[in-house]
Order: sequence, then C-alpha cells, then structure tokens
Amino acid sequence: MRKETILNAAPSSASSLAAALLAAALAAACSAPPSATSPQASVAAAPQTSREAPPQAAPCPADVPAGARCLRGRDSAGAPYLIVVPERWNQVLVVHAHGGPALGEPKTERADEDIKRWAITVRAGYAWAGSVFRQGGVAVRSAAEDTERVRRIFVEHVAVPRRTLLHGQSWGASVAAKAAEMYARAERGASPYDGVLLSSGVLGGGTRSYDFRLDLRVIYQYLCGNHPRADEPQYPLWQGLPADSKLTRNELAARVNQCLGVRQPAAKRTPEQARKLDTIVKLIRIPESAVLPHLNWATWHFQDIALHRTGGGNVFGNDGVRYQGSADDAAINQGVLRYRADPQAVARFAYDTDPSGQIPVPVLTVHGIGDATAFIELDSAFRQTMERAGTADHLVQTFTRDASHSYLSDPVYPALFEALLRWIDAGTKPTPAGIAQRCEQLQAQFGPGCRFDVGYRPAPLETRVAPRGGR
Repeated sequence: MRKETILNAAPSSASSLAAALLAAALAAACSAPPSATSPQASVAAAPQTSREAPPQAAPCPADVPAGARCLRGRDSAGAPYLIVVPERWNQVLVVHAHGGPALGEPKTERADEDIKRWAITVRAGYAWAGSVFRQGGVAVRSAAEDTERVRRIFVEHVAVPRRTLLHGQSWGASVAAKAAEMYARAERGASPYDGVLLSSGVLGGGTRSYDFRLDLRVIYQYLCGNHPRADEPQYPLWQGLPADSKLTRNELAARVNQCLGVRQPAAKRTPEQARKLDTIVKLIRIPESAVLPHLNWATWHFQDIALHRTGGGNVFGNDGVRYQGSADDAAINQGVLRYRADPQAVARFAYDTDPSGQIPVPVLTVHGIGDATAFIELDSAFRQTMERAGTADHLVQTFTRDASHSYLSDPVYPALFEALLRWIDAGTKPTPAGIAQRCEQLQAQFGPGCRFDVGYRPAPLETRVAPRGGR
C-alpha cells in the first residue's frame, strides 16, 4: 500500500490558533442548548446606528417582477449587495445566502444571477436581500457576517420588516446555519431571524461534506495518473494544487476526457475509458455527469482550503478507509495514495465551517433526493447535529423527487416560506404532508413542479461516504 503522511504541518502560530479555536468550539458544544423559545416571542429588530452607508436606487436586473424597487450598495467590509422590494410587499424580508463558494474577488453581477434564479421570492410578495460576500473561497463565518450585515442595512435604511426569514442555498445553507447560530442572541436577547430555510444544503460541515472528494482524487489518480502527470511536480492531493500551479479548468477537463471519455457519448468511449469511469461511479456513488464538476471542486476549492483556511494543514484524510464496489477492490485499496488529517487543521476548519445546531428558531430544509452535488445524506448528518445540540424540535425536513441541485421548482419555495411563517406566527409546526398539499394548491398561481416525497428519510452519511478515523 502506498502511504503518505502529512507533508506540510501547520506552522506553530497556526497550531496555537487552531488549538484556541478548538477550545472555543468545544466550549460552545458543551454549553447548554438554547431554551426552546415560543415562536411568537421572536420580534423584528429595530434600526440601530451603524457605519453602513445607505443603498442607492438602481435599475432592477432582468427577470425581477415589474414594479419592484431595487437598491444596490457595497457594505463597510467591501461586499456588494442587492435589495429588491416588490410593489406589493407582504412586510416579510428574506435574506439570501448564495451557493458556491466562488473563488476570487466578489463580482456585483453575482447578485443579478441570484435574484434571477430566486425571482419567485419577490413574485410571492417577499422583499429579498443578498450579499455577494466580501471574499471568495471556503470561508463560512465571514460570509455569515456579510449576510447579517445586509440584513442590518435593510432594517436601517429601507424598512423594519414584520418578519425576517434567512434562506441559504447549497453551500449558502451552511452560511445561513452558521449565521443563525452566530447571531442567535444578537438583537436585544433575541435572534434577528425569525426562521430559517435551508435548500439543497451542504450541511455536513466542511470537515465531513468534502471527504468523498479526496476519495475521488486518490481513485482518479490511481486510475488515470494525470492529475498531476508523472512529469509534473508531485504534491499531496488534499492540497488541491500547488500555490504556483497554472493548471486551468479547460486543461483539467481535457485530461479527464482523455482518461475517462466524459465528454463523449458512451458508445464512443474506449473499453478502458468505460471501465475506469464505471469504477469511479461505483466507488464514489455519483453519476458520470458529476465526475468532472467534483474533480474541479476537489482541485481549486481544496487549494483554497489548504492555502487560505488551514495554515497549510491537511483537513482531509483517507487513512484506513476501505473502498468497496469496484471490480477489483483489493488492487484499488492497495494502490491509492493515503493521507492522514492534521487534527489542528481539522479543528481550525471545523470552527469556521461546521454547524453546531445551536439554532433557537424554526428551521425548514428541502432537498432533492437525487442531488449529485450535495448528497441527500448530508441532511441526515444535519439532523444528527441538531439532535446533539438539543434543538431537533426546531427542525422539519422535507424531500422532493428531484435530481437537480440549484433549483427545484417555483411553487416549492412559497409553500416553504408560508409554512415557516405559520410556525413562527401561530406556533403551528409544519409537516411534510401539509407542505406538499400547500405546494399543490400554489401550482395554480406559480405553475407546476410539486414532487414532495412525504415519507422519505435519508440514510446516514456514513452509508454513502466511508467515515474517517475519529469522525
């Protein structure tokens, strides 16, 4: 068996920081869970003096419903944002945390893309506010800060909403969960958010949600040997790429296609390409179409994590993991590279990205069962997190018979927002069956697309991704 240990230990200063962060995380985990607060007790935060400049009126992006008012700005930390208020506003604000994460500098047009996708929120009468986040990369806490900042800008400079809902999509669901925890008692002893909707969420925390991507990297390298190629500088695969790498996404796609034929019809693949692709699909349990996207994330996002989030330490290990499901498991387990995670790097990354479950307000989740980007089993991990925190009674999970990740359908989200508001205003905890029924009714207004599976329960994450030592 080929084996590599940690090649780049975190420097002493990073180690000290990681230890401090771990201590803080353990203290939070050991504290008493928040007492269950009556939904009616949640109140909108009054405006407070801040250093945030007021947003400026701006033309609305395409696909925003007619009559809406749009405002733009850049917050005090440098994050661009967009606010949209419908012509007939229902006095409820939805603060949106977008998916990704994107790498590089924030781009204003990202907000335009988000409101185009989530125009249903405004069509249904809700005001919408979304930050583009001030920094790219896998940085959850800073994105949560930006999300809260745009809420405060709305309250101070636009209006005080009757209710405020926090909506996180994909990776943004982890941002929203973190924000709901961080600001749980931020405003006069109450949460600034009355309820939380998490859709298609990456909710296993950064230390668990991405383990399978290391598995993908080591198995791909065993089969293909071209990422990196033998004539290129070698590096530990958990690092994603060396800091000075010039590899582009097009170049990686060409390598993957050469080895696996992913950009060719199945009938045109060579027997060797078909065999290798089938091996990856069976071992990682993702469809063929998801192999290249996940390799991209396991390259550039892993590089961001190693270079910017962990002080050079390794978060992802596969030491002791046994891969099963291929035509020759013994050869694969003998041949793949093995890595051991650095506990201090794991603690540091966990502090930033892992949810604690300490959310004192109602939380609804929705997820397509066939989602190949964020596995459905991540919802099981999130439920376990809420159970450990003693807040499982604040959580209702729903599932749909969809394979899409980025968007389910128009009537789904208004049905979920309505269910959250009834839970908040009247204390009526929703059921998946009730949400499914309301979605069917809303199809007359918002079009077809209700595919809730009210009896579905996801299996534990460990049934899909082999657990790591100690986690």
